[in-house]
Amino acid sequence: MEATTMCSGLNFKFLLLAILFTIPVGAHHHDGCNDASQNPLLVQQKSQQPSLSQPVVTGPTWIEKYGPQIDQGFTGPLSFSHLPYIRCLESDEPKFDIAILGLPFDTATSYRPGARFGPYAIRSGSRRQRGIRGYTLSWGNNPYDQGQKIIDCGDVPVNQFDNALALDQMEVAYSTLLARPSARSPEDDPVTSMISKDGLEHPRIVSLGGDHTIVLPILRSLYKIYGPISVIHFDAHLDTWPAYPGQTSEQSRVTHGTFFYLAREEGLLANNSIHGGIRCKLAGVQDLENDDAVGFQVISTDDIDDLGIPTIIRKIRERIGDSPVYLSLDIDVIDPGLAPATGTPEAGGWTTREMKRIIRGLAGLNFVGADIVEVAPAYDNAEITGIAAADLVHDFLSMLLSKEPPKVPVHHRKVHDAEKTVDN
Repeated sequence: MEATTMCSGLNFKFLLLAILFTIPVGAHHHDGCNDASQNPLLVQQKSQQPSLSQPVVTGPTWIEKYGPQIDQGFTGPLSFSHLPYIRCLESDEPKFDIAILGLPFDTATSYRPGARFGPYAIRSGSRRQRGIRGYTLSWGNNPYDQGQKIIDCGDVPVNQFDNALALDQMEVAYSTLLARPSARSPEDDPVTSMISKDGLEHPRIVSLGGDHTIVLPILRSLYKIYGPISVIHFDAHLDTWPAYPGQTSEQSRVTHGTFFYLAREEGLLANNSIHGGIRCKLAGVQDLENDDAVGFQVISTDDIDDLGIPTIIRKIRERIGDSPVYLSLDIDVIDPGLAPATGTPEAGGWTTREMKRIIRGLAGLNFVGADIVEVAPAYDNAEITGIAAADLVHDFLSMLLSKEPPKVPVHHRKVHDAEKTVDN
């Protein structure tokens, strides 16, 4: 009892000294006070220290308790719709049937730049479009569940200071991927081998721009495999002008408004291409005459009111026929109230819903590739343009994988069946 009282008194004195002179508590050496039998606090601290010879038991592991570490819509690495992300330009594996490829080039724009960030914005807009929920009522299918391998091949590292170099980089990259063998087995129904010059199956690429100039190197690559290409071009602008005022060098002719004219000069285009959604200001009727000489027919924005969507679809299909066809969609074909993030906005465009319906009506044509361009997210609000663009790419995938336009939607068939049951 006396020893305990003495230890308590000494502990109190050392506590005061520690406070006054910052002497670490417990730095004294008094045998009685450091005796565990005389100090219950030391006994408790010693009992709480884990044994070095035995592992600490922490309970079940994550995989045991919750399963795989899945990516949610707002988590995980950024790829289109959470697809496998592969640097395809430096790896021959895995094989694929359809590739998503970013072309972040925007140094040939005539007005607002920023489309180099388009691939990022479109991928970001696709985060909720995971393959496990890829089925849509409109298409009646899930493009990721059609037996073809779809991957995200990342972005082409284009040079942002030398346009001639950047165009060559895009052409080489696109040609590299086109030359890869398709992942499809020889027993599968042919897709591109029926129209390719070498009779082989080639993968198809959905490109994320970038400004619209990216189509020139793409057409150069496609020409090597398929010959002259027909183009379905959705845009507010013609993009068939010979040049812009003040262009004095050969390289300055290559812009996002002249690439179709240059493609025609190089013999890359067939003579049965078609525009949809045109509403830009023109220099005069001579622009339309030039456009016709380049090989295009025009469907204006207003035609959707005067002709209707079914007639527009029919006119496009009749124009293209069985030709190898490439689809290019400038996001400014959509009204800027619905898709403001673009470099050259034009008022009075089509709605996103109208554009999606037209795309569905084109399924079954001999598509060799597609792109969506001119998404410049610096001008966006709440990602609405990026989300719209990503949804249109989802439609591209279903379009490429469908042999014909979708029939009556499944939910309509169910209503019809229910009505028949009631009538009986």
